[in-house]
Amino acid sequence: MSRILLGVSGGIAAYKALELVRLATAAGHSVRAVQTPNSRRFVGVDSFAALTGAPVLVSEFERDPARGAFPGQSPPAHDPLSHLQLVANAEVYVIAPASANTLAKLAAGLADNLLTSCALAADCPLVLAPAMNNRMYEHPATRANLATLRERGAIVIEPEVGRLASKGEEGVGRLAEPARLLAACEEALDGRIAGEDAGPPRRPRDASLSGLRVLVTAGGTREPIDSVRFLGNSSSGRMGVALARAARERGAEVTLVAANVALETPDGVARVEVGSAADLKDACEREFPGCDVLLMAAAVADFTPAQTANGKLKKSERDRLELVLEPTADILAGLAAHRRDGQTLFGFAAEHGEGGLEHARAKLAEKRLDAIVYNDISRSDIGFDVDANEVTIISGAGARIEERHVARTAKTQVAEAILDAVERVRAGA
Repeated sequence: MSRILLGVSGGIAAYKALELVRLATAAGHSVRAVQTPNSRRFVGVDSFAALTGAPVLVSEFERDPARGAFPGQSPPAHDPLSHLQLVANAEVYVIAPASANTLAKLAAGLADNLLTSCALAADCPLVLAPAMNNRMYEHPATRANLATLRERGAIVIEPEVGRLASKGEEGVGRLAEPARLLAACEEALDGRIAGEDAGPPRRPRDASLSGLRVLVTAGGTREPIDSVRFLGNSSSGRMGVALARAARERGAEVTLVAANVALETPDGVARVEVGSAADLKDACEREFPGCDVLLMAAAVADFTPAQTANGKLKKSERDRLELVLEPTADILAGLAAHRRDGQTLFGFAAEHGEGGLEHARAKLAEKRLDAIVYNDISRSDIGFDVDANEVTIISGAGARIEERHVARTAKTQVAEAILDAVERVRAGA
């Protein structure tokens, strides 16, 4: 059991911090919470106290009934200074949400409330999860503050794109989902690089893939209809980016072929940008001969318009628009047909609903792969454009086929399970 200190600053996203506490305590972690005065306008201290099973502090000057101890710890005999004792006991300090105002204070080294005082006194990993309006997040001052904090070793979990608090507004600034935040805390506790943008490199997980060249595809292809419109899918690339990061942490030389992926490139990973299925095919055919492991996580369009219009199609010039679609090439099957000895190929099967597992098993054999990773995209809580996934890793052939189920967890943890499977396959286990 690890001790997580949670700092909650003012913002509508504070309600998500309650779910982070629930997930963390369910995973066996011990949690204490501190709040800024403004955060209580969104979530009261009683809610966090009920979930953590410990007092929640707002001011440096209020007495802590637990005297700085976390649930499961014996408190000291004296009354210590709260901001010193809490972080002395904490193994990781996560601030979620971290408002623009709080980030500015942390970058300047201010300690004008309990939350910022704890940050200044902390020598444990500091995880920051920004959440704010997109214009505030994209302001040069906020970007500079985040850069400063990364340089000092803070782990920044970048916000997500979507609906914001103000009615009708969308953009970057949504607090990362609680499962992703917990995974970042656990990775920080392990001493590994965490999140979408982890700042300075930390201790590598191991060197189990050292000397191997790993090719990862991520994201979703876009098939152009005209100069502005396209056929696409909902893949964000999170699974592929998580795989690239995890493979690099295991010592591999990693190339990421990113199809319309807005996420940051993990440190030490080479990136190739592509758009359409044809672009992805060309890039894979260039990179595949030199790789030892292929992880084909990208969502590739099955069909593409037979013709792409020059310029922009005008609505005023037609009553209806009919598209003729033709199938795209099966990139993975084509690569598998030209594999050399020693190469390991993992495919991904995003299937919808009943019968999906059977379809995935069939793809494993048809495409001549070493393994295929199946997930059910009919579920809204896993798969495309969310931070969690639940998969079944199918490997082998015939009587030697093996299936390993990975229960719903953060995609960072799914990536580790997939790479464990890669190592088993390559070891002949």
